Amino acid sequence: MDAIDRKIIAILQDNADTPIQAIADQVNLSSTPCWRRIQKLRDSGVIRKQVALCDPVQLNVGVTVFISIRTNQHSQAWLDKFAQHVKDIPEVVEFYRMSGDVDYLIRVVVPNIATYDAVYKKLIRITDLHDVSSSFAMEQIKYTTALPVDYAG
Repeated sequence: MDAIDRKIIAILQDNADTPIQAIADQVNLSSTPCWRRIQKLRDSGVIRKQVALCDPVQLNVGVTVFISIRTNQHSQAWLDKFAQHVKDIPEVVEFYRMSGDVDYLIRVVVPNIATYDAVYKKLIRITDLHDVSSSFAMEQIKYTTALPVDYAG
């Protein structure tokens, strides 16, 4: 991956609807070589997919909750069961296995605390959890889906 590929990725991360000709102009290529580079980035899995980023307030899911989970269970079977059920909860938008004191971190978006409580009840029904701690975001200071491209090589 060279500097042109990184620039193409940065442009597409900013706006995936940018026309090929506009991208080509910004990276000093003609349309066909630019299109080929984008196809290569897709085929290699660097570009996984294109999505629409929606406004959570407009979709009435403006409350963000971070859920820290600790468990006494650390078997693969337990994780497989837990992960599948968590993935099936539509309000869960991010889910991580962590190192340190917290075993799992989940980000949930909901319209209100009552809806969060319903999500919480789904989580505790899945399996035995040692500790579930929730933090409500008061303000979103930075949010981006764009990954840094300077490290790609």
